[in-house]
Amino acid sequence: MSVEPTHLGTTPEDVAHVKRIWKAFWILLVLTILELALGLTIYFIDLGANPNESLVLVLKGVIIIFTLAKAFYIISIFMHLGDEIRTMIMSVALPALLFVWFIIAFLADGSSFKHLRNTDAGIRKYEPTPQQFHHPAPAPAEKSDKKLD
Repeated sequence: MSVEPTHLGTTPEDVAHVKRIWKAFWILLVLTILELALGLTIYFIDLGANPNESLVLVLKGVIIIFTLAKAFYIISIFMHLGDEIRTMIMSVALPALLFVWFIIAFLADGSSFKHLRNTDAGIRKYEPTPQQFHHPAPAPAEKSDKKLD
């Protein structure tokens, strides 16, 4: 009894796997197009005379939610964590969440340090030096063809 070699994609498991990858591709494509459309919407709202800041914040929040959904979907499908037990998923997701906290904490600490420097640890108010402000160059004097008497 000889076993015939099978080609990739001919077994039912391979076909199901390929279909799952294509489904993931289309879902990620739709989410990406929606993110792009929302980003362009924000751009055109900001071009207006009176941009609605609350609408822009809501749209940015939706974009963040779409981005997180894409990240979790990618982790679920391509890292095969969707098929794992909850403990395994948490062992991968929890360090990622701690890393996000790490970034936020250091950004906040850096901002605090920026505002506390040269203020005797917060005793006096932070006042930027004049060198920190951008002063545009003065406009050149206009030449006049009139003769002065």
